[in-house]
Amino acid sequence: MSLPLRTRAVILSVVLFFAFAMLWEVSLGKGTGSAANMDPEYAALMGATAKGASAMPGPLEVGAQIWDHIMDPFYDAGPNDKGIGIQLGYSILRVLVGFGLAVAVAVPLGFLIGMSPLFYRALDPFIQIMKPVSPLAWMPLALYTIKDSIISSVFVIFICSVWPMLTNTAFGVASVRKEWLNVAKTLEVGNFRTAFQVILPAAAPTIMTGMRISVGIAWLVIVAAEMLVGGTGIGYFVWNEWNNLSITNVIAAIFFIGMIGMVLDLCLSYLTKLVTYSE
Repeated sequence: MSLPLRTRAVILSVVLFFAFAMLWEVSLGKGTGSAANMDPEYAALMGATAKGASAMPGPLEVGAQIWDHIMDPFYDAGPNDKGIGIQLGYSILRVLVGFGLAVAVAVPLGFLIGMSPLFYRALDPFIQIMKPVSPLAWMPLALYTIKDSIISSVFVIFICSVWPMLTNTAFGVASVRKEWLNVAKTLEVGNFRTAFQVILPAAAPTIMTGMRISVGIAWLVIVAAEMLVGGTGIGYFVWNEWNNLSITNVIAAIFFIGMIGMVLDLCLSYLTKLVTYSE
């Protein structure tokens, strides 16, 4: 009897995980060849010990560190010693605020662009110029003008989240089937009702896809932004642990960053399925 596809996928994922962990563990025992002749401090920085074994932590050590973080995620022992839950909370809050502001701007403006060829032609050059700019390129200007690291981080999230939502919303609105719009005109449905009862439901899957892309980019950018501005957040946690040469904590933080990113993507994926219809 054949197992369901989902069950087989889970089994394969578990097998690949353990294969990766075993390969990771085995690779640590091969050493670095000339590490025994290195100065101990230099060898540690280069990822090797004086005995020739890699200084990179193994999967069991990293797993134990992740478990310690999970067991006490909200402790606060000072400015540079906060639990992983607190650091992630700061980052998630900044992402949600910046992302929410981007939704409030991008969706209405995308509707306007999608429904009006005039506004599309007028605004398209600005969008094409601004869209390729790295969000972190805005950070120095934000810090200089806003003079607040937290608000500057939110601004960077806002900037990186706007463009995917704006373009997807405009595309979704412009792609609504003309027959549906013609039926609305025939029934003398007003513009406001047409926008909310015809265009929005039809464009919702495309809009949600843009939001899904945006939140992924926002979560990527917040880590780099917090490394630059410092203070709090998972990005600052990674940078601080690197300065402390705690590679175990850096890898543990990477695990938590990936998990939160997956949860955010799954949430928006679920919302996308709710608004997706089959003709």
